Amino acid sequence: MKKTLLTIALLSSLSTTAFANQAGDILVRGGVTMVSPSSNEATVLLDGSATPLSVSVDDNTQFGLNLVYFFDSNWAIELLAATPFTHDVILHDPKGATNDIYGIDLNGATLAEVSHLPPTLSALYYFDTGTAFKPYVGVGVNYTIFFDEDFTSTPQAAGFSNLELDGSWGYSVQLGLDYELDKNWSVNVSARYIDINTKATFNIDNALGVDGGLVGKGSASVDVDPMVYSVMLGYTF
Repeated sequence: MKKTLLTIALLSSLSTTAFANQAGDILVRGGVTMVSPSSNEATVLLDGSATPLSVSVDDNTQFGLNLVYFFDSNWAIELLAATPFTHDVILHDPKGATNDIYGIDLNGATLAEVSHLPPTLSALYYFDTGTAFKPYVGVGVNYTIFFDEDFTSTPQAAGFSNLELDGSWGYSVQLGLDYELDKNWSVNVSARYIDINTKATFNIDNALGVDGGLVGKGSASVDVDPMVYSVMLGYTF
């Protein structure tokens, strides 16, 4: 009997701290967002033909911002924004220092630095729990714009120049959870997958003058396809 009464009391305390989302509520979140690209390596092409080289992209963490507008207690629309993410583009060269294309070891070197913004608009569905825990799922559309594409000094010396990355349209899916601290404040955690694919183009010129060096127009189709993780503090107006 005591256990039953305790259970009822606990459930009652949870229900009194739960505040249902209302139509017209605006939730603003801010916090830490990490973009973790897939580990896939993209083959570097020269004038359309494959080379031994490949590239991959590393992780980056920035300040993230979410704006959520509620249509009712279940449905909402969310805009994901952030300060620009900057990623190192890593070059993979299986021949290393023995590669007579360059005469220097570029394997594992930072080929370039690239910045991007990935604004994402999503429809969210919140599940009714009757508690301060409010889990949700979401699906949306993303547009990623790339800028400040710059080769680092070593690849520049090896003849890489004029790096450009195309913008990318793609879809996103996510899982998230809001925990209400009170009527206005909440804590949020979320994980989402974003479909980001871009084509990188650049010039390769054998600046070192090594026999057999590559010269031509280089390209790589890069499947960034990151997981995006966020931990944020929210305020509902």
